[in-house]
Parts: sequence; structure tokens; C-alpha cells
Amino acid sequence: MKYRIESNESGLDIKISEANDKQKLMQAFQECQEGRCSCPTQEYTKLGSLEIENDENLIYLKLRAKSNEQFDEAEISKCLEYTRGQVEGDQ
Repeated sequence: MKYRIESNESGLDIKISEANDKQKLMQAFQECQEGRCSCPTQEYTKLGSLEIENDENLIYLKLRAKSNEQFDEAEISKCLEYTRGQVEGDQ
């Protein structure tokens, strides 16, 4: 799994490619979207909304922060690495 995080005024956009098990990855992101995120970070408390888009080759995540909150990209990277480990069985 490869990903690129782009910051903007309303939050973060993440593009994920080369996922080994896209279905499991989508399931993990849907759990976060539903409020059942298991990442070892407090960034989830800053999340106002999470949009997930999926096409043949990429997964797009649009994270929007709550009012007066800002995401820490390093912590979001940790969460993505944790999720990759969970999905690929490394952790």
C-alpha cells in the first residue's frame, strides 16, 4: 500500500494506491467512518467527517476536521501504517 497525504484549508486528502487487499482496507476505513476507529492516535477526536471514494486503482479519503481543529499529518501517517499492518497481518 502506498499513500500520499495532501493538506488543504479544510483538512486532509489521502490517495491510496497499490493496496494488497483493497476490500479489507475499505472495511477498515468504513469502520473509522462509522466511529469505530482502532488507530493508536488521538487524531480521530478531531475528525468532523470522513468521505471515502473508491475506483479501480485508488482509494480516496477526505478527512475534514472539526471546527477549530487541525490534523497532525505525522499522526495520520501512523494511523495509516497501523491500518496497513492490521490489513496485511503485520501487527
